Amino acid sequence: MKHIIILGDGMADHAVERLGGKTLLQYADTPYMDMLAKKGRTGRLITVPDGYSPGSEVANTAILGYDLDKVYEGRGPLEAASIGYEMQPDDMAIRCNIITLADGKIKNHHGGHLDSEEGEWMIEVLNETLGSDRVKFIPGIQYRHLLVIKGGNKHIICSPPHDHPDQPWQPLLVKAEEGGEEPGRMTPQETADLINDLIIKSQAILKEHPLNKKWAIDGRDQANSIWPWSPGYRPSMETISEMFPEVKQGTVISAVDLIRGIGHYAGLKIKIVDGATGLYNTNYEGKAQAAIEALKTDDFVFLHVEASDEAGHDGDLELKIRTIENLDRRIVEPIYNEVKTWNEPVAIAILPDHPTPVEIRTHVKEPVPFIIYSQGIQPDKVMEYDEISCVGGGYGLLKMQEFMQAFMGINK
Repeated sequence: MKHIIILGDGMADHAVERLGGKTLLQYADTPYMDMLAKKGRTGRLITVPDGYSPGSEVANTAILGYDLDKVYEGRGPLEAASIGYEMQPDDMAIRCNIITLADGKIKNHHGGHLDSEEGEWMIEVLNETLGSDRVKFIPGIQYRHLLVIKGGNKHIICSPPHDHPDQPWQPLLVKAEEGGEEPGRMTPQETADLINDLIIKSQAILKEHPLNKKWAIDGRDQANSIWPWSPGYRPSMETISEMFPEVKQGTVISAVDLIRGIGHYAGLKIKIVDGATGLYNTNYEGKAQAAIEALKTDDFVFLHVEASDEAGHDGDLELKIRTIENLDRRIVEPIYNEVKTWNEPVAIAILPDHPTPVEIRTHVKEPVPFIIYSQGIQPDKVMEYDEISCVGGGYGLLKMQEFMQAFMGINK
């Protein structure tokens, strides 16, 4: 049996008064996810362990069956793996957003939705002006980039910018954790001071960047500050095949660096799809076809779609509903209609990694609804896929690694 996980990042939400008290999954038109809920078994999943923030790097790693206490090293090292930077033993890698500040506050976490070419141009300028033997800026995708500090110390407190929209930025600067000194590395305070200095200096540099000067005239949000967060060292992880020997080879499909990085350490091949943006305008059809082609040769596919999360962070209700419906019609429908004709059965799981409620605009630490479907599975009584219906699902409430164990264990 082959297995595919279709993950709609941030897709879960809260009840919204404007929708008559329904959640977005309840309100959206999702005939294929509802059909699979009827034919399969559902439940809810706790994706974030106690003591961890509800970031995508945490939740997706847990969904794939990993014990966070053993493998977690933050987003930075995952994104380093994705973009091909081989971390050295003394490296500390940290995710480096380019964001928009306005009126002393974080206006958005994405610099006005930079495209990859714009983001790379800015990062290259920053590396030329602020880079050194100790500090290196490495371009990633869109607004998501990487900062590597030789001898940096990961024991610092950072504030993810998407968790603090419309909040003053200065109180959110990096702080040192108590203790955390490590031989051969900077102290936590020295690391925090260095990063905060880079943030301040980046603002002066980016203000003078030709793109921002043009956007100031055009009235577009300016990408006017870096914002590093989620540091770590090189992680040590088993591969999916080592945890689940029935997986001989697998593929991860995502437009997001950190998901590709998780896939890299999990031993999955990384498939890059032309036109996959991580936004509402992503190439849904291309990602669905890539998943179908991967399933023809591989045992396991992890298909990640970022669009709903970005719409949630932007607080765009209508757009988030549309991204959910796009996932249903342009991802789930073609994949299901293709694999149902195959001789070898394919198990399908659908879930988000965490909720990103549009009225809060940030991730929350709450269980998410999931579907597991395969030919011959014993259905439960759930008729629709949403946060409320899945409370009564046959799997009940699972925790972290239990999801992957249940998914890979069906029809053995």
